Amino acid sequence: MKYTIIFLSLVLMSACKETSQEVDVAQDNQVTQQETTQAEPVKKKPLSPHTSAMAMIGDAHIHFDYSSPGVRNRIVFGGLLPYDVVWQAGAHQATWMETNKDLSIAGKELKAGKYGFFVIPNEKEWTLIFNSNWEQHGKDEYDEKEDVLRFKITPKTAEAIQEHLEYKVTKTSDSSGIIALSWEKINIEFPFEVK
Repeated sequence: MKYTIIFLSLVLMSACKETSQEVDVAQDNQVTQQETTQAEPVKKKPLSPHTSAMAMIGDAHIHFDYSSPGVRNRIVFGGLLPYDVVWQAGAHQATWMETNKDLSIAGKELKAGKYGFFVIPNEKEWTLIFNSNWEQHGKDEYDEKEDVLRFKITPKTAEAIQEHLEYKVTKTSDSSGIIALSWEKINIEFPFEVK
C-alpha cells in the first residue's frame, strides 16, 4: 500500500509539471505573436496620395499641390463627378497653385500669390477657376465671389486611361509654359506667360 501511494504521488507530480510546462509554452507563444503583431504594423497605400507638380520658368516658380485620386474602374466625368458642378480638381483638400510672379493666362492677369484651383467639367468645355480661398476642404467653402480668374477650355479625349490624376507644369521658353491636367481619358492644358 505504501508503494502504491508513493507511485500515485509521483505520477500526479509528473502530470502537474507537464501541464505547467504546457501553460508556460502557450504563454510564450502568445507573447511572441503579440510582439510580432506590434512590431510589423500593416501600412495601407493611400487611395489618393498627396503629391505636387512644379517648374521654374525663368524666375517664376509655379507649384501645384494636390491629392491624386484613382479611377478604380469607375466612370469619373459624368459619373463620379457630375457635369456642370464645381470640383476641387483633386481629392480631400482643395488643389492649390502658387506663383511668385504675376502670370498671364487666357489673356488675363493672375497676380503672384496662392490660389485654390477648381474646375467645372462638361462634355464640351470646362471652366477653370483660380479662387482666392486656397485652404479649404474639398469645395465645402467654395464661393464664386472669391474667384480671381475664370476661363473656358475644350478638353481632349485620350485613348488610354490615366489611372491617377496628374498635373504637369512644363517650360516652353524662359518666359512661358503649359499647365496640364489628365485623369481617366480626359486631358486639359493651357499656356501661360510670366509677366
